[in-house]
Amino acid sequence: MKIEQYRTIEKSLFEEFINALISVSKVVAPVCKGFNTYSFQEIKSPDEISLKYIPTILPPKKFLLPQRETILQFNIKPELKVEPVAEYDNTVLFGVHTCDIAGFRCLNTVLSDPPKDTAYLIRKKHITIIGLECNDYCDKYASCSLVGANIPTTGYDLMFTDLGEYFIVHVHSLKGAEIIKNTNDLFKAAEESHIKDLEALREKKSKIFINEVPTERRYLPELFDRSWNASVWQEIGEKCLSCGNCTAVCPTCYCFDIRDDVDLSLSSGERYRVWFSCQLDPFAKVAGGIDFRRERSARQRHRYYRKFRYHIDRYGMIFCTGCGRCSRTCMAGINLKEVLTSLIRESEAKIWRKWL
Repeated sequence: MKIEQYRTIEKSLFEEFINALISVSKVVAPVCKGFNTYSFQEIKSPDEISLKYIPTILPPKKFLLPQRETILQFNIKPELKVEPVAEYDNTVLFGVHTCDIAGFRCLNTVLSDPPKDTAYLIRKKHITIIGLECNDYCDKYASCSLVGANIPTTGYDLMFTDLGEYFIVHVHSLKGAEIIKNTNDLFKAAEESHIKDLEALREKKSKIFINEVPTERRYLPELFDRSWNASVWQEIGEKCLSCGNCTAVCPTCYCFDIRDDVDLSLSSGERYRVWFSCQLDPFAKVAGGIDFRRERSARQRHRYYRKFRYHIDRYGMIFCTGCGRCSRTCMAGINLKEVLTSLIRESEAKIWRKWL
């Protein structure tokens, strides 16, 4: 750890810091919505922020990749005119957990890959990410240790870590440094004692955050190479309601549908995109009404392979961040950790039978 990259701020000054952000920018943070549910939304006061929260209903990706986004407007009178649209706000996302920051890294990788998603990349430039490190598990659904998303690494501008009486803050970008500079009277340079406190916390976390399923991250590609015909897919396919909740709340899903709206005069309109889901029946239908992923078991298998296998081949990254949202919102009670554990057990049983 480079001590010069760290600052500290007393908790008594936290509200003043948030008010300073609000005075110059739109600030979005986790807000309690009741019944132990939380949502990232714009705040007008630091009192609205929930510093201790389980992952929000929807991930903060909704501010970089909106659920509904106009991408062009057109008018044919007096002559054809088409204008691309890129909507954005200068926004500070505060209190983002490391699992959701890992989700941003996944989206950044895919949507920067040609053909680049220009609208996403423009919006990304105008968003500042201030993370909030988790010192313990959010709840029983989290699996962030398995995928390496429980410790801050990269993908943020500032990272706040709660060390009791104060926050230690990692300055990770020029945008983050600019925020510190503009509120410099609130922050102090970190000292060796602060770094030791942070190291002690990370050591404590290494004993709290352990692999949530009986394998290691490096073995996941091999597991899925052996699991295409596993009976687990049929089992969860029989349970699945095909509602699409799991993909709607996932921080790394980026599939969308393109739609056109034309006004009644048929002279103008807009083209927009909306989130879409591989778990919905129309997703894999092609011309002639053929559906090459008709069975729910095949859709579920596809979703798991998208998270744990396909993107490793292309990007070298696992596209599950361990946030637990898919398990938390599944109306059929399909639990990601249980599915992975079942795949591991079935794979081990096949290997043992082969050698007996």
